[in-house]
Parts: sequence; C-alpha cells; structure tokens
Amino acid sequence: MQELRDAGVMLRLIYEAMKRKGIDTDAIFSRLGVDEKYVYTEQLRTPHSAQVYFWQAVEDVSGDPDIGLHLGQLLPAYKGQVLEYLFLSSPTFGEGLRRAQNYQRLLSDAANTDFFIEGDNACMVLDAASEEISRLRHFNECFVQGLVIFFQSITDGEFKPSRIEFEHQRDHGLEHAEEVLGCKVVFGADENRLYFPVEMLSHASPHAEPELLDLHERFASEQVARLEKKDIVGQVERIVAELLDSGEVTLDAVAERLGIKPRTLRTRLTEAETSFNQVLADFRYRLARQLLATTDESIDEIVYLTGFSEPSTFYRAFKRWSGMTPIEYRKTAQGKDAMIDAM
Repeated sequence: MQELRDAGVMLRLIYEAMKRKGIDTDAIFSRLGVDEKYVYTEQLRTPHSAQVYFWQAVEDVSGDPDIGLHLGQLLPAYKGQVLEYLFLSSPTFGEGLRRAQNYQRLLSDAANTDFFIEGDNACMVLDAASEEISRLRHFNECFVQGLVIFFQSITDGEFKPSRIEFEHQRDHGLEHAEEVLGCKVVFGADENRLYFPVEMLSHASPHAEPELLDLHERFASEQVARLEKKDIVGQVERIVAELLDSGEVTLDAVAERLGIKPRTLRTRLTEAETSFNQVLADFRYRLARQLLATTDESIDEIVYLTGFSEPSTFYRAFKRWSGMTPIEYRKTAQGKDAMIDAM
C-alpha cells in the first residue's frame, strides 16, 4: 500500500500559527526529530500518519487541550500555491471549487473532498484525511479553519460557513468551539462537513482570466504528474522493508516483486529524480535512526534489521550519513517521540 503524504505547506502554516501563539516550536521539533530548516524543505511532503504524533507533541508542549481549535484562529491564509491560482483565475467560486477537486493530491494524498447542494446550502464533505486521522480532533478543528480562512481570502471576505459537522466527539467547550468557528457546530457526525450558503458558488472572481486559468491547470496537471512519478519510490521502499532481513535487497529482486523489468524500474526511479541505491540508503538510514532513538535493540541487532552484512559496514555508512557513530546518535536521540523518522 502506498504511503499517504501531506504537502509541506500544511506544516508550514501550522508552524507560523505556533510562532504567532508563542509556542516553543524548538521543543516540539526536538521531540519530532526535525527543525525549522526541515519545515521549509523544497517540495516537502510529510507522512499523513505522522499527524497523530505531531498533534500529540503540540498539545503536550503547549499544555492546551484545545490547541487545534486555537491554532486554527492564527493560521495564515494559504497563498502562493497553484490551487489558489486556480480559484482566482476561475470565473466563479463554484468553478474554482470544481477545478480544485481534480488536483486535491497537491494538498494531500489522503484528500478526496466532494461537494453537493442541500437546500439553501452547499456542502463540502471534508474527506481530507485517512480513517484514523478523520477523527483526530486537533487536526480537524485546525484544518477546517484553514479552509475557511483560505476561502475568505479568495472571496475578499465574503465566504461565511453556516454549519460545520465533525466526526470526532467533544465533551467540553461546545459553546467555545462555536464561538471560535463562527457558526453552528455538530460533533459525532457521520462525516466531516462544511456547509455554506449556496449563492457563494456563483460569487464572481475579480481575477478571472481564461488564459491564466489554462496556464494554471496545465501547471497543476504537471505537478500531479510529478507526484505520480514519485509513487514508485514508496512502492520500492515497501518492498525493501519486506526484503531487508533476507539479504536479497537488489534492484532485480525489487523489480521482480513489482512485476516489471529491472531496466523499467531504473528508468522510473530516474524519472522520480533518484536511484535504487539512493532509495535503499535513505530507507536504511531512516530505519537505523528510528531504531536507535526509540528502541533498546542492540547495535548488532540493528545491523541485522537494516540489512547490513557486518557491523563495520553499518558503522561506516551511519557515520557517513549522520556525521555521528550509532552510539553517539543514540545518546542524543534516545527518548524522542516515535515520529522522529516518520517525518
């Protein structure tokens, strides 16, 4: 199964909100094994499953049990991305919404949102998360505010939610949640939904431009195609994980498991701007770091689990990757959250 990932812009917006709120971001990133430089990595896409670890760390460090709700209030508007350009260059908000549906993956591999009309309201089904994450309170309450802020930004403040429904339960602060979100809110619903007046769909964009719209759609299609090319990396990593303890982690062995020729696999990895050796090295490094930071496995056992033939080879490789010996790394990283290499 392909690992789902979220666009790095989601993390960057939350990071900016955390700074505005005065949260100790260094403490959070220390727990997660990343830093500010990581947040601004070009073309960053973070594992979708890491949302669980991330929001737990943010709640623990902030001490705020409603941190998702409160950070959502401070999110900057989602700007400078092709999805924004699609909305602005479309003739109406509804047309922008329809076009953006075709390129949801640019925001998250897990996104599969839809919308329909129900009486005087339009309804967006916010299927923007996997089943586990869809009930994650902090994520949901922050994400929906980010969406509302974005819609307000591209409609010059005209967008107003009329009702929000969440899958997750809330046993406290119901009135506070409605005050923050600015509309009627229902918890424990079947789906995460955002309702807004149906007339909003016909709201005209003052920036509509057919030629620019064509250009933006081509650009969005190219970005999605680039992501699809990189899917092969996740498929190779999954098979590498299965083959590591067999000692047969070769390009030929992985290609056979994928049902393609080795030459085809090599070509597809080149198109994804990497190589088999690089994918294997990156996977081994992440696995080694995770085992060193979050387990008490012996170095000899980690050598075996990462597919090295002998300790000396592992030591040399790890020192080349990290600038530290495995023992030195373990001393600095031990006790950090299990997300340290999910990122």
